[in-house]
Amino acid sequence: MPLLPALRRRPRQAVPPQAPAGATPDGRVPAGRLLPRGVVVLLGVALAFGVLLGLHELRSYVAPVFLALNLVIAAAPLQALLRRSGVPTWLAAAVAALSVFAFLIAFFGALGWSVARLVEELPRYQEQFEALYQQVLDLLAGFGIEEATLTDQLRSALNPEAIVGALGGVVGNVGGVVALLATTLIVTVFLMVDTLSAGRRLDLVREQHPRLADALAAFAHGVQRYWLVTTIFGLIVAALDVVALSLLGVPLALTWGVLAFVTNYIPNVGFVIGLFPPAVMALLANGPTNALIVVVVYTVINFVVQSLIQPKFTGDAVGVTPTVTFVSLVLWAWVLGPIGALLALPATLVVKALLVDADPQARWLNAFFASDPDTARAETTRDAVLQQP
Repeated sequence: MPLLPALRRRPRQAVPPQAPAGATPDGRVPAGRLLPRGVVVLLGVALAFGVLLGLHELRSYVAPVFLALNLVIAAAPLQALLRRSGVPTWLAAAVAALSVFAFLIAFFGALGWSVARLVEELPRYQEQFEALYQQVLDLLAGFGIEEATLTDQLRSALNPEAIVGALGGVVGNVGGVVALLATTLIVTVFLMVDTLSAGRRLDLVREQHPRLADALAAFAHGVQRYWLVTTIFGLIVAALDVVALSLLGVPLALTWGVLAFVTNYIPNVGFVIGLFPPAVMALLANGPTNALIVVVVYTVINFVVQSLIQPKFTGDAVGVTPTVTFVSLVLWAWVLGPIGALLALPATLVVKALLVDADPQARWLNAFFASDPDTARAETTRDAVLQQP
């Protein structure tokens, strides 16, 4: 049996240890793979909620800073155009900063003027409101509904005197508006100084993290198109509303035009907010028929301009699904306050750029978030931007 000793003398071969599932070629296991996917998701949600809660507590500082960032990005094409025309870099930045200042002063000035006009005008319609209120009570009585304590509370809350008191409080809170405006202007100055070297800084980021640089560029592109298109079409809608209200004899037509322009920046519900006050004024001043015509005219103008024409110019670079838009409005209005309602879409775009567009493994989420789901197939964010009309 010569083979038996040979078999006994043969050394055992060492079996290499198997790498854990999901390990990298060098045997390391990513930290996220050490926990079940469900736990990782829950931790991510908890972390996101903590960040949002922190932003909510710091909203008086975060909101003006983010507003200034948006306006500086929106003014970047003007700055670039001036530089291509041979204007010195520092002068181009100064002109862009002055354009931002002019927009902010005109925006808040027009809003304050509108509120002041409304405070002066509403007390004249106290009698009309009382008559309308009595007609509503008579109509409800015909259905067996009697006036109750709740109705009295509604009456005290909705009469012109109460509305004027609330508006007077808004006008009296000038300090908060001035603080917001001053902070925004100061931050704008510093951001404009940083734009002098922004191109070189972005190139340095692209050397190390090209996808992140492309995502930031896509965010800036989307914000620029959003502010430009929304402002232009807001002016168009406001002008058409003023003309229509003037022809219908509705008081404060210019005031309602300013309100329509401001609420045009609020997605989804901005139209309803801009429609309600002029409809009520038409009802008090001219009767239910005039108010109904105002509702129909506003609906037609806003549907044609904002739902049919404006999306063609905005494009999918800014586009997210209607559900994401509405959730963004509710979320950022809570996080950043009233300014958050105006900045809801840009805030969602920056989150999408950092968490989705910059990560190739997360781009599939665009199939659910983006209005153009085909952007989920783009290999890079730059390719997705180039696909836009």
